[in-house]
Amino acid sequence: MCIFPWEACVKKTIDHRFFLLNRLFKISISSTIKTIKSLDPDNTGFIAVENFSSLVEHHELQLDPSKLDMLFALVQSNEDGQVCYQELIELMSSKRSSSFRRAIANGRRTLQREILLDETGLGVYKRFVRYVAYEILPCETDRRWYFHQNRLCPPPVFMAIITIVQIVVFMCYGVMLNKWVLQTYQPDFMKSPLVYHPRHRHQVWRFFSYMFVHVGLEQLGFNALLQLMIGVPLEMVHGILRISLLYMAGVVAGSLTVSITDMRAPVVGGSGGVYALCSAHLANVVMNWAGMRCPYKLLRMILALVCMSSEVGRAVWLRFSPPLPSSGPQPSFMAHLSGAVVGISMGLLILRSYEESLQKQCSWWVIIFSFITFLLFAIFWNIFAYELLGVQLPPAP
Repeated sequence: MCIFPWEACVKKTIDHRFFLLNRLFKISISSTIKTIKSLDPDNTGFIAVENFSSLVEHHELQLDPSKLDMLFALVQSNEDGQVCYQELIELMSSKRSSSFRRAIANGRRTLQREILLDETGLGVYKRFVRYVAYEILPCETDRRWYFHQNRLCPPPVFMAIITIVQIVVFMCYGVMLNKWVLQTYQPDFMKSPLVYHPRHRHQVWRFFSYMFVHVGLEQLGFNALLQLMIGVPLEMVHGILRISLLYMAGVVAGSLTVSITDMRAPVVGGSGGVYALCSAHLANVVMNWAGMRCPYKLLRMILALVCMSSEVGRAVWLRFSPPLPSSGPQPSFMAHLSGAVVGISMGLLILRSYEESLQKQCSWWVIIFSFITFLLFAIFWNIFAYELLGVQLPPAP
């Protein structure tokens, strides 16, 4: 008979199964005893898969729809008749688990019997959640899981706060300088303690704080629009921790790359973080092209690439033309490119691991080791290279 053990490394007793059912399904003591007897009447410590499937199919366990469907798929995909206890625990506790994803790989047809687009009678928030699911996730299983598991708490506040602070800072400098376009052409703007300037690279916070100041209204508008349109949905799906890590990695990589490749140039704007998010999302769409169900995806991808390329072209033009000795070198464009590299490497791995733990993936540690190596190299470069190479830096603003 097809059976599965609750936990291979633990003695299989009634007490253990009692604890398991109470922890997983949160049912009463009397219901737990009844369920144990129905699943394992002979007290063998093993439960027949067909019995468990029958219990799940008849909805005798009070589970939300997503966990019910996932649990049913987990049982149905069990080819060798064994389902691991740990997989059940990870499922019911909503932990990111690569083992669970592998276990249900053969059961996805069961979950696709009703796609999210068939859901009716949804409120405004739930319709928005469904829209986000189809924008970001390439698999119907993940979309259904996210749709049913999504909660408004915690809200996606990171990208919203970053955008609001950038707008407030820009407004303050606009009022102070009476200049709303190409603010970097105003010498007083470059005196800001937020701008990264090679003369002030010993002030470590400038490698981060430059993301709050912008060249002008056009750069701020472009970055704010992408942060809200792409960053907020990504944060809703993948969480504040992952998306903030990706964004800040792009920001830091941007300033450090400029300090290595364009040593005389300052840096302003959050383009490093923005390009990390956008490049990761676009790369994820391309890698999962067949599974993505967002409307007009080809047209939207072409439009995004054109806009991003135009922004890089504008940054290149600002860097080299026209020269204004009074304001010194214009901000570098290398932050855009380094942000894109971070997005394609670190960001793509993050977005492809929706329900998987990053710490358990070897490729994640390779990327983290590479990024730390780059950081250490950049730190030593900023300490020693400028003097060894005799770089003629522009005067401090």
